Amino acid sequence: MKQMTIGKYRGVQRLADERGFVCMCALDHRGSLGKMLKEGTGTTPSYQDMVDFKFDVTGALSRYCSAILLDPVYGAAQNIAANLLAGQAGLAVSLEETGYEGGAEARVSRPLEGWNAAKIRKMGGDAAKLLLYYRPDVEVAGQQRALVEQLASWCDDQDLAFICEPVGYAVGDEAKSGRYSELKPDVVIKTAAELTPLGIDILKAEFPADARIETDEKVMLENCKRLDDASQVPWIILSGGVDFDLFVRQVEIASKAGACGFLAGRALWQEATSITSREERQDFFRTTVVDRLRILMAVANAYGTPWYRRVSPPVLEEGWYQSYK
Repeated sequence: MKQMTIGKYRGVQRLADERGFVCMCALDHRGSLGKMLKEGTGTTPSYQDMVDFKFDVTGALSRYCSAILLDPVYGAAQNIAANLLAGQAGLAVSLEETGYEGGAEARVSRPLEGWNAAKIRKMGGDAAKLLLYYRPDVEVAGQQRALVEQLASWCDDQDLAFICEPVGYAVGDEAKSGRYSELKPDVVIKTAAELTPLGIDILKAEFPADARIETDEKVMLENCKRLDDASQVPWIILSGGVDFDLFVRQVEIASKAGACGFLAGRALWQEATSITSREERQDFFRTTVVDRLRILMAVANAYGTPWYRRVSPPVLEEGWYQSYK
């Protein structure tokens, strides 16, 4: 069982609700959000359009979710300065550049230039997050693991909680043939086994099944239990762009298998990218999206495992502060 240092332990406390469940809203999208807004409204969004969208989501949801994930380009500092990030909500900030380098079958993530864990700590963030494209069986897997270790060391230096979000992908003809749907559970589970020993504090995991094809709930539950066994740290389930009703089902299954919560993005708010009236969009967030968030939180609290049951708390002896770095 992973033993956390005092700063990381406090950081995860800040990300979780009072019962120990991480119920986080994801809003660190950059390139994908810009594309969705352009497709939904017919207009390429400006910098301020992107900031305003994040203002509207954060202003509506941060009073209800346990934490919110924002990016440094359009969201994190801007929402703090605008006084839209509720004081009780934890704040996680992404570390990575949007997109990836390399080919579609050898994807390499990289840190956002000019940004690091020290700046996240300095601005008052509770955690740093890395989105990592990862396939255990491709040639760049070792390079990607080295990046995890590098960024974990950045967070260790700051005693800042570190969230890793590995995302798998198809290679060769796997997507066209449907082979990747069959491989996905093993990719997700093996990824957890390989990455969670590398200094991660929370694993933000994909659902270990292609829910468009896999309909057997017993199979999905067994896959999630295998994921729970593979992860050496608390794990939460990500929405990955699925619709809301499907994500509710996934959160319930994952929670029954040991998940400590969820991180929901597009499953909560994706329809809003097609609403051209800002007033109507804000109303959608305050009503429909808040209701969705409450449903997900109720499911996680009913079936999940509190994060603190998956870690050992810090051991503090008399005079600990003298040697604390």
